[in-house]
Amino acid sequence: MNRFFNLLLFFVCLIGFSQPKSPSEFLPNYGKQVTYYHKVEGYFDQLVKNSDWIKHQKYGETTQERNLNVYYISTPENLKNLEEIRKNHLHEIGLFPTKNSSKSKTIVWLSFNVHGNEIGAIESSLAVAYELVNPNNKETKKWLEDIIVILDPCLNPDGFSRYANWLRDVSGKNTHPGVTDREHMEPWPGGRQNHYVYDLNRDWAWQTQLETQLRMDLYHQWMPMVHADVHEMGYNEPYFFPPAAEPYHEQIAPFQRDFHKKIGEITSKKFDKEGWMYYSGERFDLFYPSYGDTYPCYNGAVGMTYEQGGIGAGRAVLLKNGDILTLQDRIDHHAKAILTVVELSNVQKDVLTKEFRAYFKDNRTKPKGKYQTYVVKNNPKNQELLVLLNRNRIETSFADETKKLTGYHYQSNKDKAFSIEPNDLIIKVDQPRSVLTQVLFEPHHKLTDSLSYDITAWSLPLAYGVESFALKGNLPIKMKTKLDVIVPSKTSNAYAYYIPWNNRSSARVLSKLHQQNIKVRTALKEVYFGDLKVERGGLIITKGDNAKMLNFEEIIQNLIQEKFDYVALESGFAKNGGDLGGENYPLLKAPKVIVLGGSGVSNIDFGQVWFFMDQVIEYPMSIVEVQHFNRIKWTDYTTLILAEGWYGFSDSQKKEIDNFVSKGGKVIAIGGAVAQFEDREGYHLTKFATEDEKNEAQKMQEEAELADRFLDYENNERRSISGYIPGAIIENVIDSSHPLTFGLGDKYYSLKTTQSNFKLLKGAQNVIYVPKNYQSFGFIGNKLKKTLQETVSFAVDYHGNGKVIYMIDNPLFRGFWENGNLLFSNALFLVD
Repeated sequence: MNRFFNLLLFFVCLIGFSQPKSPSEFLPNYGKQVTYYHKVEGYFDQLVKNSDWIKHQKYGETTQERNLNVYYISTPENLKNLEEIRKNHLHEIGLFPTKNSSKSKTIVWLSFNVHGNEIGAIESSLAVAYELVNPNNKETKKWLEDIIVILDPCLNPDGFSRYANWLRDVSGKNTHPGVTDREHMEPWPGGRQNHYVYDLNRDWAWQTQLETQLRMDLYHQWMPMVHADVHEMGYNEPYFFPPAAEPYHEQIAPFQRDFHKKIGEITSKKFDKEGWMYYSGERFDLFYPSYGDTYPCYNGAVGMTYEQGGIGAGRAVLLKNGDILTLQDRIDHHAKAILTVVELSNVQKDVLTKEFRAYFKDNRTKPKGKYQTYVVKNNPKNQELLVLLNRNRIETSFADETKKLTGYHYQSNKDKAFSIEPNDLIIKVDQPRSVLTQVLFEPHHKLTDSLSYDITAWSLPLAYGVESFALKGNLPIKMKTKLDVIVPSKTSNAYAYYIPWNNRSSARVLSKLHQQNIKVRTALKEVYFGDLKVERGGLIITKGDNAKMLNFEEIIQNLIQEKFDYVALESGFAKNGGDLGGENYPLLKAPKVIVLGGSGVSNIDFGQVWFFMDQVIEYPMSIVEVQHFNRIKWTDYTTLILAEGWYGFSDSQKKEIDNFVSKGGKVIAIGGAVAQFEDREGYHLTKFATEDEKNEAQKMQEEAELADRFLDYENNERRSISGYIPGAIIENVIDSSHPLTFGLGDKYYSLKTTQSNFKLLKGAQNVIYVPKNYQSFGFIGNKLKKTLQETVSFAVDYHGNGKVIYMIDNPLFRGFWENGNLLFSNALFLVD
């Protein structure tokens, strides 16, 4: 009888837990053809069904409603106690109040395919997962006794699906390694970015995108000790693994550097054995805070980037050395490298646990940075700043008394006396995320090497346009946890409503009003109505302009309720002149917007415009791809937005745009798009306003070329950066009377990411420009730095009855430059 029950039990177990299949067993074309996203999910489902070493969690959906998934991989016992392990882990670093009896585990997070067209990443996630759960792989089972692996196979399902579906469409039975085949020529906008054509790899800190927000919510629930970010690069490149290149940020801890060194040593031995080409310590640095390696580093983890040659490789591609790189090659390289991450994490588990805990304790009690407290003066723009800080789990409070202090003043770049007042925002370094706080608020970024991979300045007070101070010591002041917000009381007898123009909510409210065909005015001057100061740009909605509207007060109050600072006016009579019926309050016209996309337009810059219009201010627009330009009916539109791009308009198409502008249209040209108007009749955009300026520039260039004759070859790359700017913050003076500057403050700090520059224009309005002896933050090449003096950043050029707004710098760059969002809103809505 016992033998019968034992046999029965054996078959029950056999049916309940079949052997998990390898990727090639489950997917017949694995390694030969890209896998559809639903089949990737199907493969992981069969692992979960057939192994108790893996557990699934859906953590959200993308814009296109695809699942975002993570898979926890560890021993069955660890997975049963997963929540207790998580809480205990957080307790040890001060992020959870109570301790429990669960043993400490090393938390390792593996992220694949943040760029959708880097398919070697997502494909390798299947191989990595299989080897971790494979019952025949005794080595990985040993690692998992003390490790929780959190594996995200695809951070960007929408972008990946766009690429995978296209590659499947153009694929035949045979591969086409020749680089001129369409398999290697991905169409616009490509699959690299997400639905809104945003680069999720640069969104870790800013969290503008839905996928990032959902992922980071889960990330902060776990706070891993090790994070590997798996990518691909140009297909002729050999494999890259850590250590990273300089510059390392000064906040990178010794144990993080040491792990990088060790991972390089152990991975190189494995690649040497296989004869695979690789490099490390070059190109990919640890500085800009919003990558998948740096952001985890600033949160205490060892963050690492892994890069395999493969972008544009399709299924197989011919390399310069004559070899053919296959999809299977890419999978093998990634799988070997990423499994090594888990292996070393096991070897270093005691060191990681000790150093990770010490990181949070030491940085909280003995922070490395110069400043201990940051004070942001009370400002409506703090509303969005608080959203960002909350998403990053940075603790904040508010002043609850008045006190005179002295501290570093961001806007003047020097120490200055100031008065802290109730409701001023306070961010202390004495908190668990001490390092991240310092990195985001530091005024000056110390570069150990000028050859940086990305922007070198991002100070939040300058990005948000909020007056701020940094203090070297703790702030001895009474504080409160919540901001005092006075919600306007409802009224049934308003003459008009005043809505201050001071943050993105103002633009979003105007968007709603325009879409409801409600007439809105804007204030061109500062005016007092009793004790109320109406600022420039403020929106005015009068009952008289909307006389046909029934229930005026109720409708308007419902539409503008997100603006807590709106005021109901009982009279249009101003205290100091400028009554509401006067010339200082022109009616605003609702723009009818068209945006060009397609080949010739920078996909990512187009995406920034699209996301801003669709998600930030929720205003409708039409998108037409450049190849359909001749089908545009220009009378249907009043505003044309040209994102960064090279376009290549024909002469006849340029004339179409000229006619559109001359008849009253408005063009907003960003970055390289301004070149469409450079040195053209009827416009005033030119590199130099005078012959003297042009001759001086030519003279300097000739002198440099003569000096270059004696230079060596070896240092050519470093010399070239003297005219280069990877991304730096530059002070601009503004014409505060111009609608383009309303709400920005006393000056504007622009994030400049290209060396493109134009001397102050003659015949156009130089609304925002770089003065002589300007303040700057971040790296600017020494030759370029002088050249940028008295160059225009944002100008308005009139042509016939219309205008072109030149945006030499992109105010929508990556969506995190909040004062830039307001600047773009001014161009869209207020400049008429």
